[in-house]
Amino acid sequence: MEISRSARVSGGSTRQQAYQVLRGLIETVQFPPGQRLSENELAERLGVSRTPIREALLGLRDDRLVEIVPQLGTFVAHITRAALEDAQFIRVSLECAAVADAARRAEPAAVGELEDLVARQAEACRGDVDRFYPLDDEFHRRLCSLGGRAVAWSISQRASGHLNRVRRLSLPVPDYLAEMVAQHRAVLAAVAEQDPGVAESQLRLHLSRVLTGLGEIAHTHPEYFADDRDRNWASTLSPPHDPRSR
Repeated sequence: MEISRSARVSGGSTRQQAYQVLRGLIETVQFPPGQRLSENELAERLGVSRTPIREALLGLRDDRLVEIVPQLGTFVAHITRAALEDAQFIRVSLECAAVADAARRAEPAAVGELEDLVARQAEACRGDVDRFYPLDDEFHRRLCSLGGRAVAWSISQRASGHLNRVRRLSLPVPDYLAEMVAQHRAVLAAVAEQDPGVAESQLRLHLSRVLTGLGEIAHTHPEYFADDRDRNWASTLSPPHDPRSR
């Protein structure tokens, strides 16, 4: 996990790299909620000084992914209702608008690249969960870029730390990966047909899937949620409403 000298030069600031590494460890639940994060230990593990670690932790606090408790230390935050609601609202609002623009601008070459990406996702469904997760992100990122809205992906991801942890916990659920791929194909088919309305509707349905399984995730992993109130809430959360449905 040590950050190489070449990566420091080519990949941006050491602080930003430390932030990305630590955020990734939290989002992939390698750092579980409640774990204490020591600046000294993290600095040694990543091969950097304490300053970029401290700055990275402040950024993660702003993302609500860590809690800094005076006199006690810094801890990985639990998944909360407020953070999930905010992340889902931002992601649905931005990405659904972006995919509509993608459908209007879709060209065969771009659609072909997305088809190849979905094919790789289907291959990853055969047991390679760790491979599927970045391919899933890449699909959504490319849709936003195709619509000329790359910033939509950046903003939604910054807000989606808690939601991404739920997504990660959902991956081992039976049939979840196959369902994700089928929904990606439905979104892509609408984009290829240059139908903004259907593309947006299909993506809205797809993005709601993580919430429909939230009750099961909270039941299986209660230690990831903030308290009993949030765990009970998880089982009753409704997917985002589609304004076109009556």
